Amino acid sequence: MKRAFTIIASLIISLSSLCQTLSLEQCKQLALEHNKSLSSAKVQLEKSQFDMQSYKANFFPKIDLMAMDFYSNAKGDISIDGFQLPIKKLDLATGTYNYDVTILPDGSYVYNSYTDVPDISREWKLKNIFMGGVSLMEPIYSGGKVSTAYNMSKLGVSIAKDNIRLSESEVVVNTEEAYIMAIKTKELGDVARRYQTLLQELKKNVDAAFRHGMSTRNDIMKVQVKLNEAELSIQKADNAHRLALMNLCHIIGMPLDSQIEVDAECISTKEDSATGGSIESRPEYAMLEKKTELARHNIKLTKSDYLPTVAAGASYTYANGGEVGGKKLLNNGSFSVGMAVKVPLDVFGGGSNKVRSARAAYKIAQIEQQDLNEKMQLELSLCRNSLSESALEVKLCESALEHAAENVRLSKQQYEVGLEPLSEYLETQAVWQQAGASLVQARCQYMLAQTKLRKASGVF
Repeated sequence: MKRAFTIIASLIISLSSLCQTLSLEQCKQLALEHNKSLSSAKVQLEKSQFDMQSYKANFFPKIDLMAMDFYSNAKGDISIDGFQLPIKKLDLATGTYNYDVTILPDGSYVYNSYTDVPDISREWKLKNIFMGGVSLMEPIYSGGKVSTAYNMSKLGVSIAKDNIRLSESEVVVNTEEAYIMAIKTKELGDVARRYQTLLQELKKNVDAAFRHGMSTRNDIMKVQVKLNEAELSIQKADNAHRLALMNLCHIIGMPLDSQIEVDAECISTKEDSATGGSIESRPEYAMLEKKTELARHNIKLTKSDYLPTVAAGASYTYANGGEVGGKKLLNNGSFSVGMAVKVPLDVFGGGSNKVRSARAAYKIAQIEQQDLNEKMQLELSLCRNSLSESALEVKLCESALEHAAENVRLSKQQYEVGLEPLSEYLETQAVWQQAGASLVQARCQYMLAQTKLRKASGVF
């Protein structure tokens, strides 16, 4: 008995662990961890940060190292033919050295004293030659290209951060919508089951009355038809609930056949605090502003291509190798500095037209920003109206359900004492079931209106 009890207890524990109830916050956290678009947005942020650092490096000098080594067995001779070289002699009278020259009648002259320079011949070999050096280049003025490109990269980082916020808000909205749909289908199933319970109780009473000859077979058939309809409603609600849970599992990254359940208590139907929000808090609003700013910076960047550029540089080079006459030819280093100035000439108007095109793109960005901002403002107003209408609908449905429940109670009393026909009693029960389903629909619609308003006002 003790072993059997242990086995049964273990089975109960394992079965209860198969189905876990997830809160809305847990589902949102799982969805944020699982979503591929959000992961891509985070990688895009990393890329933008790397791009910004690369543009920032343009403010600093560019340093390059160079090394080259090669071997060649090329060799040859350098020959210089001998020649006579005039020499100077000491003039004792003046104490100076002068050439011994004879002036001819035609005004020309010849040298009388020479020294003979013999033929010169030297062998050269390349052998192994090594060259190495370092160069440094610093931009002094680039027409604003470096600073503009860096500022645009910073805007790119900021846009990537806003894009992460946008992706997160979309994930949260999709998760809340899926979660609310799961609650809706679950509660519609509960309403259908409560209706079925009422009909089953009525069926027992009608069957008992038929046995005592107080009702007809037609009454039994009427109740049975309603029971069949209730059974179908339960089946439809259960199927819809199963699909809603599968959709929720897909969003939060769990297997579609996971045994999960939702908690209706974690959804609030109180007035939402986002009614006072504004579109300025939305990531889309910030992204539009920064994209327009990018278009403005692009005008400066385009202009910089047609402005003068000034750069200074320095380099040091060392060479070693080669032989001439058995002696090393290269074994020294050299240092050089310089400055370069480039002035583009817009002879045929290509540059000015590109600048005009950039200005036109900026105007287009401004128009699109204004248009989308107005659409977001309209969306916010619509969401506020929808929330207000949904709140009123919830109150009306609550009142209708109270009246329907009271009508069911009174109709039951009238039917039991024979003052009301069965058809009217069945009708009041059907109205009560419809009122319950309408209230579930209204509450879920109100929750969805809250979610859409929070997104439209930039709360998440």
